[in-house]
Amino acid sequence: MALQDKIEKYVWKMRVDKMDKRALYDQFHRVESRISSMGADVKEIQEKMDDLIEENANLQIENQHLRDRIDFLTKEKEDAQKQEPEMSKSRLNLQKLYEDGFHVCNVYYGSRRLNDEPCVFCIDVIYGERDRKN
Repeated sequence: MALQDKIEKYVWKMRVDKMDKRALYDQFHRVESRISSMGADVKEIQEKMDDLIEENANLQIENQHLRDRIDFLTKEKEDAQKQEPEMSKSRLNLQKLYEDGFHVCNVYYGSRRLNDEPCVFCIDVIYGERDRKN
């Protein structure tokens, strides 16, 4: 009986070892599949991150160009304002009326400008240089 018990234990151990090896192999295969899947996910995330980094760099460059343009236009406007002589109150009033859509020229004075179309006569009255008689 002792020999039969030993044989049964050996056969049992072989079965257990075989099952353990199979379970170990199956578990290893599952882990390998998960790692492969994670690798694909990491690659996809990395590609998206590269795209975002590139887009961010482009936006930073564009923002800098826009800031430079705003600074240039602001400086240009300030320079133009310094160069322009100040308009009298009466011309400022005429300018406001013109911007509100009315003619201020002696040809159409007081009538409404159609579709806010510019009028050369009005612009001349507001901004033109006239000989002033004293």
